[in-house]
Amino acid sequence: MVRRLHVTEAVRQEARSTGRAVRLAWTGPGRERDLALLSLKAALAGLIAWMIAGLLLQAPLPFIAPWVVVVLVRSTVYQSVAQALQQLGAIAGGTVLATADGATLGSATAAMAVVLPVTLLLGNWPRLGDQGIYGATAALFVLTSGDMSVDAATARLLESLLGAAVGVGVNMLVLPPVHLRSTRTAVRAVIDEASQTLTAVAEGLSGSWGHREARDWDERARRLFSLIGQARSALDRGRESTWLNPDRRNRAELRRRHGSFTHTVHVLEQLSDYLSDLTRTLVEASDDRTGRPRPEEGVTALYTRFLHDVAAAVETYGELVTGDDRSARLRLRRAVDEVHAAQRRLRELLATKGTGGPEWLALYGSLLVDARRVAEQLLEEPPGDTS
Repeated sequence: MVRRLHVTEAVRQEARSTGRAVRLAWTGPGRERDLALLSLKAALAGLIAWMIAGLLLQAPLPFIAPWVVVVLVRSTVYQSVAQALQQLGAIAGGTVLATADGATLGSATAAMAVVLPVTLLLGNWPRLGDQGIYGATAALFVLTSGDMSVDAATARLLESLLGAAVGVGVNMLVLPPVHLRSTRTAVRAVIDEASQTLTAVAEGLSGSWGHREARDWDERARRLFSLIGQARSALDRGRESTWLNPDRRNRAELRRRHGSFTHTVHVLEQLSDYLSDLTRTLVEASDDRTGRPRPEEGVTALYTRFLHDVAAAVETYGELVTGDDRSARLRLRRAVDEVHAAQRRLRELLATKGTGGPEWLALYGSLLVDARRVAEQLLEEPPGDTS
């Protein structure tokens, strides 16, 4: 009974997730709509390939063309072209081997025993990517069809070539994908999380905090690196989406912004390193078992102001990079000036706090170094051509 309830709840959650994805795809641009459009393009390409092969050319095996097509409408034009070449190579290898062995051995069963191990092994060749399996399936089509002649093999190869051409052509000419929005979204997600994490630490330091709160800040700071990894993947995918893409306007826009996006991710990665160092320092300082001193109230109050200023600068940095606000650069410089002013005040205060012995010197020295590194990192403004 309990297991049935778990299964029912899992089905309900899946249904809710599916419904949410459908609503998102319908209501506005985003990942869900991109996936829906890609699926519709693949279906359209398959239909076109079927009509050309079956109705127009009267091909002997018209299903091969749409079979090849549906896996070639990919998230970038470059992927479509690259995987078309890989798939054609695998199909050609499997078809030729099966035809030659079938004609030589005179038995489909005997030929299958020889060809399948070879084609499955060749399917793992890295140059074929994830298209290597089509070598074995192509060989099976030949050996189970009953026609292992050269003419039949030639027809299969030509129909595969037709399918590849249709798949690449549709992906290239019908709404060719350029991942400008997904790249901007991924970079924006890192900026937002970095700003919110800085604000959370600042607000926590202004109140009553202890080891548990410091550990929560440290875990949140470390989660930033996962978002940064996603942003780097989005940058790579976005750059790839400009290759062989005929959409000049969006391609040029992505290339123009790619430098600033890449620079921003680098800055945020360095900022996350220093934020992680800071939260680790706070974790150690708040752990009663270490016997290390905690920063005094006056220091935490000033550090709170400093972190709030950094969060504001990071948010403005994001507006400059991911938006079209022409005043953002001026506001960023003002925000960075505020950060450096807060950092100077913090340095002056901490300079008087290192007289309490080695432990105090280590604590305030670490806090000061972390603050200096954060402030220095924000000096690296993104490239000027961002709006």
